[in-house]
Parts: sequence; C-alpha cells; structure tokens
Amino acid sequence: MDSKAIRQLMRERRRSLTYQQQIAASKGLAEQLSNLPAFRYSKRIAFYLPNDGEIDPQLAMGIAEAAGKECYLPVLHPLKLNRLYFARYCQGEALSINRFGIKEPPLKGGFIVPPLGLDLILLPLVAFDAHGNRLGMGGGFYDRTLASQQRFTRLIGLAQSCQETDSIVHQPWDVPLQAIVTERNVIQAH
Repeated sequence: MDSKAIRQLMRERRRSLTYQQQIAASKGLAEQLSNLPAFRYSKRIAFYLPNDGEIDPQLAMGIAEAAGKECYLPVLHPLKLNRLYFARYCQGEALSINRFGIKEPPLKGGFIVPPLGLDLILLPLVAFDAHGNRLGMGGGFYDRTLASQQRFTRLIGLAQSCQETDSIVHQPWDVPLQAIVTERNVIQAH
C-alpha cells in the first residue's frame, strides 16, 4: 500500500473511534508516557492539541504541569514556510486558530523556544510500524523543523494502537524517533 492509501485508511480508523474509546486511549497514553524515563526527566516538553482524530495527549500534559514541567505547543512559523516554533502553554490559556484550522498559542507576547530548547517533543502520527517508522500528515512540518535538531532533543511519536501497519517505507527526509507510544505500549525505534 502506498503512503497516500495508508494515510487515508489510518485517518479513517482513528476518526471512527467512539468518544469513549478516545477517552480510554488518552488515559492509557498518559499512563504509558508518565512511566517513561524520557518523560519523567524532561523539564521542557512539547505536546500538540489533537486534530482529525489524533490521540489526545492533554491528560499527559496535565501530569507534566502538575510535576512543574514547562509545556509547549507547536506554532506555525510566520516567516519560514512549513516550519514550526514552539510556544509555552498552560492548559486553559487562550488559543488562536491557524490557517489549517488547528488551535495554537498566539505568537505575539508568547514565550517561544526553538526545538533545541526542548528536552522532549511529542509528535502526532498518522501511521507507524513495529520498527518505529512513522507516517505523518504529509506536510513535512516536523521533519523540516527538526532536521538539524534531532540529536539534541528526544522525539517520541504518539498514536492510537489501531494506527499500526505492517510496514512503512522510511524516506531519507524522515526524522527518526526514539520511540512510539500508544495507549497500550511503547515501541522503541531501531
């Protein structure tokens, strides 16, 4: 199956989950993440707000905030095409809607850090395989943003377990992850 077909299938799978299944997955994800040393020892963590059926990391964000960690969200870079900034965020703060209809903290007046300033970045995935290969939405925002930063910051992909597929072809521009976390388990990338 090609990347386009995998994306379509996996997006349909995650959007077909019931509200109860999504809540249960969010709880399982928070438990899996909070047990990871990479999560426990990180001081600055980038999360994301779920969109299009993505697994919701907001319970894990609450755990991070309660532990005194700084939380960040991705923000579209206003000048560099297809790149991200990361803005400090506390749950409940005002958000704006970007050009893709995704909520993000406002850039103006916000505390912004480059990826290098973060200990851990949690990325949403469309699909993944048992070897830790991933497939994103196809825009390349994370890949472009993290291309030169990857060895300094831990990168962990988040997905529903139903988004696993047999095999994903690793592309030369794909930034490698250290692990993929689902509501059920942690897959260490090779």
